[in-house]
Amino acid sequence: MKKKLFFIVLKVWFSLLFISFISCKSAAIKYTSFKPGELWLDNNNQFINAHGGGFLIYNNTYYWFGEHKGSGKDGSKAFVGVRVYSSKDLYNWKNEGVALHVLKDTLSKLQEGCTIERPKVIYNKKTGKFVMWFHHELKGEKYKAALTGIAVADNVTGPFEYIESYRIHAGILPLNMTQETFDNIRPIDENQKLTKQIRIDQAKSGELFKRDFKGGQMSRDMTLFVDDDETAYHITASEENQTMLISKLSDDYLSLSGEYIRILPGERNEAPAVLKKLKKYYMFTSGLTGWDPNPAKLSVATSMMGHWTSLGNPCKGSEDEKNNTFWSQSTYIIPVIGKKDAFIFAADRWIGDNLIDSRYIWLPIQFENDIPFLKWQDEWDLSFFQPN
Repeated sequence: MKKKLFFIVLKVWFSLLFISFISCKSAAIKYTSFKPGELWLDNNNQFINAHGGGFLIYNNTYYWFGEHKGSGKDGSKAFVGVRVYSSKDLYNWKNEGVALHVLKDTLSKLQEGCTIERPKVIYNKKTGKFVMWFHHELKGEKYKAALTGIAVADNVTGPFEYIESYRIHAGILPLNMTQETFDNIRPIDENQKLTKQIRIDQAKSGELFKRDFKGGQMSRDMTLFVDDDETAYHITASEENQTMLISKLSDDYLSLSGEYIRILPGERNEAPAVLKKLKKYYMFTSGLTGWDPNPAKLSVATSMMGHWTSLGNPCKGSEDEKNNTFWSQSTYIIPVIGKKDAFIFAADRWIGDNLIDSRYIWLPIQFENDIPFLKWQDEWDLSFFQPN
């Protein structure tokens, strides 16, 4: 009897232990700090899958939109779409589902297996619509198409309705190029053997721009920026990633206004992320090394549609840290609610052969003589910033 009772007690104990284990397993981890590069889980204890992300603050809530990556060699292809998460504190994120789904329709540009990168969402106060722009490549064409895509939603978490994808500014000259200058650009020689320097020269001379003038300019890595007066801008790597284009959006944010400029021709920038401080605009970018990290770059202007000047590498630390941007690539600058001039540098630490396992690098942006810079932090929290 005692033996039987012992086994009953033991069975109950194991059952309680198992229930306790399941409960602990299902309870969401609560974060109180950032640990760059470490695994970051959502409210379901699943890794946050929102790479190349963009952030929107709406009703005092942060929304994180990003690429849902897969595993293995097809990890960069879109078989799900754009995922969205929400947070009140920036540490803990709730999975809100898929904001923009790829389509089963094989006649659609947004069909399963295409490439969706760097989705960014902004809110239009006049129309009450949420507008998403993203870099879009067609299925089976690798990075040949270089399109920008647009989608719109009535609710911040979607579902977003896909509108269209296209090359930008077909047949339109930028504000900082005259017709005479354009006419004097020689046609590009497509038969010459390409080198890095030749591509740079083709951008500086305007040959790449002229090549794509009629069909529209390329748009790859991109971001959006909404200024204090609610004017929105589309910033993108173009001309084989040799030049950046900054375009003013229409009043409803659903199209390009036709006003745009070419900046930093031949300087080989991608992964743009923008902040504004003291009436100056700062843009973080990276160089061109695929999934591998490289030194970050910083540029400044007194107007979004004005002249941009390169300021060099904004990273401080060891040579490895500076030359690899802490082994990451910029994606967005997040302003912090309730903190004055407080910004977070959000970046991806890409794992090229298994993109689903790419990690997030978030660092506080610091300022020296009002110029932003970055330093590595093993762990940090929002007390790093001064309150308003």
